[in-house]
Amino acid sequence: MWKLLKTHFHQGYRTIDYPKGPVEFPDRFRGRPTVDGSKCADGCTSCAQACPTGAIQPGSPPVLDLGKCLFCQECVNACPANAITSTKNHKMAARKRSDLFISSSEMKLAAALDEKARKLFGRSLKLRHVAAGDCNGCAAELIVTNIVTFDLSRFGIQFVASPRHADGILITGPVTENMRLALQKTYEAVPAPKLVIAAGACALSGGPFIGSPEIHHGADSTVPVDLYVPGCPPHPLTILDGLLRLLDRLPKT
Repeated sequence: MWKLLKTHFHQGYRTIDYPKGPVEFPDRFRGRPTVDGSKCADGCTSCAQACPTGAIQPGSPPVLDLGKCLFCQECVNACPANAITSTKNHKMAARKRSDLFISSSEMKLAAALDEKARKLFGRSLKLRHVAAGDCNGCAAELIVTNIVTFDLSRFGIQFVASPRHADGILITGPVTENMRLALQKTYEAVPAPKLVIAAGACALSGGPFIGSPEIHHGADSTVPVDLYVPGCPPHPLTILDGLLRLLDRLPKT
């Protein structure tokens, strides 16, 4: 017992101070890209040709679809003018799919739910995770949100085992043909009113499986979506940022 207490004392307080304190990311973290249209006057298409998911519409400036982006850096490496660059900005969640199309360093972040919904979900939000054909990458990041470092439950947000005990569902994966019916039944089992959150490029657009006849290209092909969280996979703080914005627990910027 004393050895256990000594270990806890030695480790100290491990939960990060987010959202009150600054956030530090590792050097290899790839956050929200920025697009500098002033560097694309010649209409270069190198970035669009390099993108494996067709996330870039060439132009001056080019338009980048964060919902399709795999954050693979292929466009950054291919652009001779350095018009597209990566940042360490983890804030990317949006309420509308159209808000994920960016052509500058700015984007419209997720707006909060209406007052009635915030009263229902603001203090206690229970979610059922549905893995609709994912590779387990996004699912692993969801698990990480619950470890002591991020401690999702301190915000009153928890994952539950049954959709009948949930306020909504969080979907990962491109919605494969074999999982579509299961997703529909899970959605129907959640009592109304309910929320739907799509997390990861696959759940937003199909991700690297875009064009496959075995998938339905994202969650909104099957159920209505209230929050889109980009990433491949999304960082735990990107997921947390989106959830807290939805509940009006963060500044608007």
